Amino acid sequence: MNKYKETFGVDISKDVFDVYGSKSGHDQFKNDESGFKQLLKSLPESCIVAMEATGYYHYRLAQFLYKNGVLVSVINPLSIKRFIQMKLAKIKTDKSDSKAICEYALINDVPIYDALTDVQSECLQLFRLLDTYLKQRTATKNKMHGEEALGLPSKFVYRSLRRNKKQLDKEIKSIEEKLLSLVKEDQQHQLTLLTSIPGIGQKTALFLIVVTDGFSKFENAAQLCSYVGITPTIRESGSSVRGRARISKVGNRKLRNLLFLCSFNACKYNKACRELYERIVNKGKSKKLALIAVANKLLKQCFAIAKSGRPYDETYVSILPR
Repeated sequence: MNKYKETFGVDISKDVFDVYGSKSGHDQFKNDESGFKQLLKSLPESCIVAMEATGYYHYRLAQFLYKNGVLVSVINPLSIKRFIQMKLAKIKTDKSDSKAICEYALINDVPIYDALTDVQSECLQLFRLLDTYLKQRTATKNKMHGEEALGLPSKFVYRSLRRNKKQLDKEIKSIEEKLLSLVKEDQQHQLTLLTSIPGIGQKTALFLIVVTDGFSKFENAAQLCSYVGITPTIRESGSSVRGRARISKVGNRKLRNLLFLCSFNACKYNKACRELYERIVNKGKSKKLALIAVANKLLKQCFAIAKSGRPYDETYVSILPR
């Protein structure tokens, strides 16, 4: 049963956001400071405001409400999408979406939003920018390779691409240095603990600390693995459907990709991960499946070490759940 006096669902777009209250119905506000203040004045005590995680748009409103003492819940958009599909809804508008978010929050135990600190917020922005620049650099490298493959590349084009890559290299290095300084300022001990794990590099450790808020957002390793989307999903029904087990991929794609890359080194230098990899491959399973299992193992090691406050130790890690 919902324990709040009133529940509000919010659907946010660039210019406006629609609000649907379980008792007060629909309203619409401008997606700016004045609209935030109008909403705040209209909210009763002991209420909760639920919204989808919509990248940049939801963040400002969630932070504003949190800082003004309002309970906020930020929900995975996929959960809302599946909920609307389950209802077989034929109408899709901002108003109907806000109502659906409200109804979802009424019947589900939704998570309570915990606002980011200024340092965490800056780190996340830096990571997003870093990811953008890394993609641009990869595209530039591919373009340079393509021009070389022509045999007679234009000197002007090639020099322009080379200057672009050089500038991206400079920006990437600058962002990585800034990230490192911010995390060291806030979470130096945890950074040292995570990088003590064979296979976990500094970049992955930094990202883990930032997106998990120093692992404080999760009570156990299973929750963290689900968040990253590195848990297996099984498709079986009756005697005829026997689908291959796959990872869920419903989670943080960037972190999942980083862990998968880390699994290659972990298979060589991390005793527990190497044993797991060899055991799976020896059973005739694919190497890719074994590497995914290693990535899952690495994540569990990170969680255990961050929570225990102890650096990596082979004898300790070897008794972690497989």
